[in-house]
Amino acid sequence: MESLVQHHLTCSDGNNRNSSSFFAIFARKYEVVNWKSKMAQKHADLFAAMGARLTIARSEVGISQAAMAEAIGVSPRAYHSYEKGQRGIPVEALIAMGERFEVDVPWLLLGTNAIRAGHDFNALKEIESSLDQHLNAEGIKIKSEKRGAIVARWYESHVKGREITDDDVHTWIELVRE
Repeated sequence: MESLVQHHLTCSDGNNRNSSSFFAIFARKYEVVNWKSKMAQKHADLFAAMGARLTIARSEVGISQAAMAEAIGVSPRAYHSYEKGQRGIPVEALIAMGERFEVDVPWLLLGTNAIRAGHDFNALKEIESSLDQHLNAEGIKIKSEKRGAIVARWYESHVKGREITDDDVHTWIELVRE
C-alpha cells in the first residue's frame, strides 16, 4: 500500500494533489486499522491462554463453573466467558480466587510464577516434547495458547515437586479442547 501511495504522490501533478492526499489518508487509516487488528488478536490470544489456565485451576480445585463464579463474586455467565477466553477476568476476581483457593495468580495471568535464572530448561523441553508427542500420536489439535497453559501447569508442578500422572495430562487436554 505504501508504494502505491508514494508512487501516486511522486507522479501527481497540481490537479491530482487532492487525490494523492486521499491516498495518504487511506494509507494512514489502513495502518491504524491493521494495528488495531493486531492488538485485538494479541488480546484474544492472551484471553484464550488465561481461560485455559482458569479451567485447569478450577478443575484442580474441584468445583463447577457456577460455584467458582459465586466464590469469586461474578456471574456464572461472566465466568464462563473468562474460561472460554472471550473476556478478561477482573483483578478483584483474580485476587479472590488466589486468596480463597490458593491459586497462583501470576500463573493464571502469565502462565508462570516468575522468570528466574534457576529454571530447569531441560525439564521444560522434555515436558513440551512429551506433550507434543502425545498430541501428535492421538491426532489432537489444540491452540498454541492452550498448549502453553498445559505446559506451564505441568512445569509448575515439576518445580514444586508434585508428581504428574498421565491422567492429569489427559484431564488438562480435555479441559482445553474445543
